[in-house]
Amino acid sequence: MQYLCPLCSSPLSLVDRTWGCANSHKFDMAKEGYVNLLPVQKKNSKEPGDNQQMMLSRREFLNAGHYQHLSDRVNELAKEYAKGAIQLLDIGCGEGYYSHRLYQTLSQDKACTLQGIDISKSAIRYAAKRYPELRFCVASAYEMPIETESVDLAIRIYAPSKVEELQRVMTQGGVLITVSPGPYHHFALKQQIYAEPRLHPESVAKIDGFECLHQERLRSQLELKNSEHIAHFLEMTPYAWKFSSEQKQQFTQNGLLCELDFQIEVHRKSVD
Repeated sequence: MQYLCPLCSSPLSLVDRTWGCANSHKFDMAKEGYVNLLPVQKKNSKEPGDNQQMMLSRREFLNAGHYQHLSDRVNELAKEYAKGAIQLLDIGCGEGYYSHRLYQTLSQDKACTLQGIDISKSAIRYAAKRYPELRFCVASAYEMPIETESVDLAIRIYAPSKVEELQRVMTQGGVLITVSPGPYHHFALKQQIYAEPRLHPESVAKIDGFECLHQERLRSQLELKNSEHIAHFLEMTPYAWKFSSEQKQQFTQNGLLCELDFQIEVHRKSVD
């Protein structure tokens, strides 16, 4: 899987820790081992993506294993539907939690490489430092600096992307596994915020250019009693700023119980 220049789409080559293309565009590798392929002129803010506080909270929450059952299920589906996949891509990889566990699972059976991309520089910095055996770059999922038809298996967990880019980077017959919130995901939190909380919409399981092979909902109850885990959970959700300090303190004292509801889909790129 080769990087493409985010400015001219030419192939990039690595020379002395600098990625460069034939048109003399250059991108230096950071000391942690990642490369930033999100040019300034393509940013929509100074620091796009999740802020550092959300990233740190999500990192600690995931590392505590609260969403491990989701990671395990994604990995099971990858082994079932993408046997023999060599080039792996995690779209919106964040801190690399799901990336690393997927790589550990699939590399037991066959040598493979995994590339993670995310728009958050702070998340990629952490991922590259913690998982040096994987490759990471700062990039947009809407303009991925990944060569055409090079990805055998991609995962996209809670990350928006562009259909045309998915069609472009996946190999013929390549497998895409997506995860999105199910109708009742975190519903107990919504009930404490909104007078009339709405359910998340159910997925239609359709991506142009792909065939849906499998669809399921993975449901469970999340029960947190540890005050640090509760704080990390609240800070990593989009609802964090809607709770008052008093409400957060109440969760910390009484514990937190809410639904987890994940919609998981497996898609295969249609063969021409």
